[in-house]
Amino acid sequence: MSTTDEVQAFARLRPRLFSIAYRMLGIRADAEDVVQDAWLRWSDPGRGQVASTEAWLVSVTTRLAIDRLRAAKVQREHYVGEWLPEPLVGVDERTPEDAAMLASELSVALMWVLERLAPEERAAFLLRQAFDQDYGELAAVLGKSEAACRQLVHRASERVRLETPRFQVAKDVHRRLLERFQFAASRGDGAALRELLAEDVAIVADGGGKVASFMKILRGAARIANLYKAVYLRNAPRLEYRMAQVNGEPGLLRYVDGQLESAQAFVTDGERIVAIYAMRNPDKLGAVDLGK
Repeated sequence: MSTTDEVQAFARLRPRLFSIAYRMLGIRADAEDVVQDAWLRWSDPGRGQVASTEAWLVSVTTRLAIDRLRAAKVQREHYVGEWLPEPLVGVDERTPEDAAMLASELSVALMWVLERLAPEERAAFLLRQAFDQDYGELAAVLGKSEAACRQLVHRASERVRLETPRFQVAKDVHRRLLERFQFAASRGDGAALRELLAEDVAIVADGGGKVASFMKILRGAARIANLYKAVYLRNAPRLEYRMAQVNGEPGLLRYVDGQLESAQAFVTDGERIVAIYAMRNPDKLGAVDLGK
């Protein structure tokens, strides 16, 4: 394979590699670093012959992501409050990278649960469920037997099934419900907000110790409706909500004084909102750009 062919092969697979790395790490810059490291290894003249370009690059990227995630988990043990992924906001599905990113689910709700998995469990689950790798391919990537890989995927799948709220809701239904929520939140209408929230709704917020935020998961329709009403009373008329795509799903951006204060992802059963994920850490909002 010529140098030009090698560059083109990597460019073709780059969206897939970035997608794997982002799902593993939850931070755009970290995912880009992993892909760059994979490129350096791919472009090394001493790497030897490769039977399958895709298999080689997926394997290298996954292993690099596992190593980086192990190091990140040590740091995240000292993270202030709940840890949520850096949101991917305003995704343009027409571009090749974004099409690959949205080829399978990467919702904030799912990624929050994936954060509780061990690095190899996370990799096995993602490669199997999100990228449809067979167990022989998983064994080659992770350096384990097929039986061991089946166990990793089974354990991870059970945890995801138990901890991730999952509902089959059309995006237009999701969006219409969110538009009603946006309207009520923009006016501090506590009664309307409560009507839109399931009784056992939960909100997870990530301030990272950089901004004021509650440290634990907040639950209950009345409490969360009152929270949004309080935000309105404290900030109106400087408060604004905007619809956006957050990790490929309808979500809201909240601005105060024209500055992005949070990116919010929602889980709904089609009639009520059952979970909210509010990313408020300014370090994770810096890449959000909707052309303001």
